[in-house]
Amino acid sequence: MSKRALPDKILMQVDKSARYIGNELNSVIKDPSEVDVRFAICFPDVYEIGMSHLGIQILYDMFNRRDDVYCERVYSPWTDLDALMREKDIPLFALESQDEVRKFDFLGITLQYEMSYTNCLQILDLSKIPLLANERDESFPLVIGGGPCAYNPEPLAMFFDMFYIGEGEVVYDRLFDLYKEHKHKGYHKKEFLLDAANIPGIYVPELYSVNYNNNGTVNSFFPKHDGIPFKIRKQVLTDMNSASYPVKPVIPYIQAIQDRMTLEILRGCIRGCRFCQAGMIYRPLRERNPEILKEYAKEMFRSTGHEEISLSSLSSSDYTCLKEVVYFLIDEFQGKGVNISLPSLRIDNFSLDVMSKIQDIKKGSITFAPEAGTQRLRNVINKGLTEDDIIGGATECFKGGWSKIKLYFMLGLPTETEDDMKGIPILANELAKAYYDTVPKEERTGKCQITISTSFFVPKPFTPFQWAVMYKPEEYLRRAGIVNDTMKEQLNRKSMKYNWHEAYTSVLEGVLARGDRKVGQAILNAYKSGCMFDSWTDSFDFSKWEKAFSDAGLDMDFYTTREREEGEVFPWDFIDIGVTREFLLKEWHKAMKEEVTPNCRQKCSGCGAAVYKGGVCLEDKG
Repeated sequence: MSKRALPDKILMQVDKSARYIGNELNSVIKDPSEVDVRFAICFPDVYEIGMSHLGIQILYDMFNRRDDVYCERVYSPWTDLDALMREKDIPLFALESQDEVRKFDFLGITLQYEMSYTNCLQILDLSKIPLLANERDESFPLVIGGGPCAYNPEPLAMFFDMFYIGEGEVVYDRLFDLYKEHKHKGYHKKEFLLDAANIPGIYVPELYSVNYNNNGTVNSFFPKHDGIPFKIRKQVLTDMNSASYPVKPVIPYIQAIQDRMTLEILRGCIRGCRFCQAGMIYRPLRERNPEILKEYAKEMFRSTGHEEISLSSLSSSDYTCLKEVVYFLIDEFQGKGVNISLPSLRIDNFSLDVMSKIQDIKKGSITFAPEAGTQRLRNVINKGLTEDDIIGGATECFKGGWSKIKLYFMLGLPTETEDDMKGIPILANELAKAYYDTVPKEERTGKCQITISTSFFVPKPFTPFQWAVMYKPEEYLRRAGIVNDTMKEQLNRKSMKYNWHEAYTSVLEGVLARGDRKVGQAILNAYKSGCMFDSWTDSFDFSKWEKAFSDAGLDMDFYTTREREEGEVFPWDFIDIGVTREFLLKEWHKAMKEEVTPNCRQKCSGCGAAVYKGGVCLEDKG
């Protein structure tokens, strides 16, 4: 690459200019004139966060394996460069070719977090692409969204031409082939979108209409044209071993948030936590063959030289070949300076033997997520952990040489009482007590450190808790205060530390998560008022969002504190994720009764995911 979109004078004025120059090791360089499809793949946040995202790496690798497709990366310019690009009239560009994004055929934006929605508009705006989909003609790229937030695409419907519902490995090739057909016979956007809407998993918002009831809820959702499907069905990669994997990931110039090799050992989850969207939308659980993973690990080390390898999953303990893979990694990388990271462990499945082997040099902190402070509330959320599991697991950690534990909880869960809130520091105190009871004084390296972190519960689509109410920010902060005050009363309070999440951010996240099409106008208003990087505390301004909703004629409480009837039509009900609404409602009722549902390997609960005929649904349950 010989050209740069940004002159040296501008690069010298911005922080971390290496974010914008491209040409990193393992990046793909092609001749744009020799491909049929140019795809700009975008993570709407800064470079070092986007470079850590495995989904982008997978699609980047998969797309570029095609000779007729050239996929390049785009990230949100930080505020310093954003201002300079507007001042100097410099269009946003892709890293590999440094070409303007508006010259591409597709702009694909991954939607990982609701608080990045205004950054999606920043990307369009800086690219000089009209913000509204109905104002874009054939001269602009087709804007397509994907990722977990695409499972309720309606708040962003007015800005996107298409959404991809599901896992990208399945039908993107069909979409590219269709685009090539239209391009070669004379591309017309509307004709292409009509055909694209018949590819499973592709949702084209402009081809659907929404009617509302007088109370503001959705009455009906239907296609405008004959032949367009009423339901959009999630796409699932049933055979995890058949898909390509990025064994030569791009190596960033600056340290990424997760600067490591990543092995995706499985997708999906068997646990069925009722608050967890990922555990529902990624069903069924599917595993990768350990022999394939071993080869991936060796190839990635040769191509990257990273000093850490992480096993990626929603619940690593549920991978049936976990010990085999971990022991292989220990042997393979012994003496090569490579650390092994094993996140997403459950206390009840905790293998001290494995953890001792991968952290035998430096005992860092161990992270557990009980989510709730009492057994009653853990039953409500179907966490499947008892207090004995938690204390017993922590005790084993202490015996193994660890003295630092991080605990994650949620406040504001359905049916939560003051006793549940107080139960959080009381449980932490029991863990500290277990440390002092277990580890002799002469063997202690220092005092026990129990760090409590609480986030505020946000109901998400396609979970049993999609019917749940939220609270006002002040109420969330009151609940955090109860936890904090109770912690100060504990005998082992000096061994405990408490952090809690930003309440106003959680409320807005809840609005955007369960919003309808009308919310799009508020997002547009917020962006025009200067809202960007809303997930960054220093950038977030709740008052601007309040005005944005008010100017759109919308009440934020309608999307948060309002009680939802069981039969209400939700904005996302036109999407079929396999898991049925009937199952989710049944789980909602069981939550109110504090009843626990067995995990998928213990007993099939008939959630509906078996329709995909893959993964755990085909395992012999005995």
